Amino acid sequence: MNNKRSMITVLLLLIAVTVSACGGGTSNQGSEGAKDAEKEKVLRFATWDTGDSLKVQQDIAKLFEQQHPGVKVQIEPYADGFDQKLAASFGAGNPPDVMLMWDFPTYYTNLEPLDSFITKDASLKLDDIYESLFHYVKVDGQTYGLPSGFTSRAIYYNKKMFDDAGVPYPKDGWTWDDFRAAAKKLSNPAKKQYGFGVRTINDPYDMQGFVWSNGGSFVSKDGKEIEGYMNSPETAQSIQLFGDMLKDGSATLAGGKNQLSGDDVFKAGKIAMWESGVWPLESFKAAKVDFGTVEMPAFTGKPVKGIIALSAISVAKQSKQKDLAWEFTKFFISNEAIKMRSNADLPIRKSIVKEMGFDQNPLYIPFYHMLERSDDTPSFLLNSNWKLVNRYLSTAIDSVMLGENAQDVLNAAVKDAKKYVEK
Repeated sequence: MNNKRSMITVLLLLIAVTVSACGGGTSNQGSEGAKDAEKEKVLRFATWDTGDSLKVQQDIAKLFEQQHPGVKVQIEPYADGFDQKLAASFGAGNPPDVMLMWDFPTYYTNLEPLDSFITKDASLKLDDIYESLFHYVKVDGQTYGLPSGFTSRAIYYNKKMFDDAGVPYPKDGWTWDDFRAAAKKLSNPAKKQYGFGVRTINDPYDMQGFVWSNGGSFVSKDGKEIEGYMNSPETAQSIQLFGDMLKDGSATLAGGKNQLSGDDVFKAGKIAMWESGVWPLESFKAAKVDFGTVEMPAFTGKPVKGIIALSAISVAKQSKQKDLAWEFTKFFISNEAIKMRSNADLPIRKSIVKEMGFDQNPLYIPFYHMLERSDDTPSFLLNSNWKLVNRYLSTAIDSVMLGENAQDVLNAAVKDAKKYVEK
């Protein structure tokens, strides 16, 4: 019995030692794992991009992580729900640290002003970035984002259709009279071929370039008046131009519900000219369309004006790691990152434009010419209630494309919307 008891005691001691050793090992591993987790900093980055553009941003994030050991960039692709998800995150007090941005009037109170960061950071080389881009990232004189990519707008033209119709290719410096004359010659409604494609649904933001070029504007420079601006003869004339082209058969409506997009109609060789940003350029190449680009036409005797679609990167005011967020913001507009994104956005740095030969490429030159002409302030940056005004303006513009008179519908839009502008 004594021997058995001794053996049992020894076995129990061995089991206790083994369990203790195992438990101790688990505790140490957990402690080390916790320490590793504490060392890793997670930086959240929200984007509206999807597909290839998102893949490029993921590659940029990986490169940043390699250069910043212990940092994990967590990309949050909000896609079409970007505004809703971003607004919800700000409302919940848990926004991403950094985010793509363009609508500064809506979000700037939740964004960190970057002027103090910019002032003390000479590595940014801001003089290498096109100056007019900064015009779009400021509210009340403060900078709430850094430009990361952009596109201006130009006219795409189908060279084969021009050749078949015996019409010379358009050149920079042309006028809207030249444009309309060419469109008529290029149209053959019997074959469902037209000189130009007019969008069924138009964003007033994009239409501003046409309006400015005719000496008009949707709103006064101080943002307080739309009467005599949104419905001025100059504004109405610039919108009516497209309605008249639809009526005389030199243009056709493109896009809309259950319809081919204007990009696809252009690829199919059914419209000879199409107005857009740089976005469809690569797809036109892939479709083997023989095309060129040219800057926007001018109203006779008036300078051409352009509008920019800007992508910027901003830092959340509620971020608890603003210095790290700033480092990522800087990296996102570095030469390295800009080159990686050149498939989706036009490069913002003059040195990159030169290095990549964009300043010598005839397909890209018109976009940079139009950038030089884009120094007017968009309406949404001038009045905080512009989204409400924009609803009436958008409806009016689309009505013109469906046959209504521009002056009449713009007068009505001003009457309905002016209450949102007056302060």
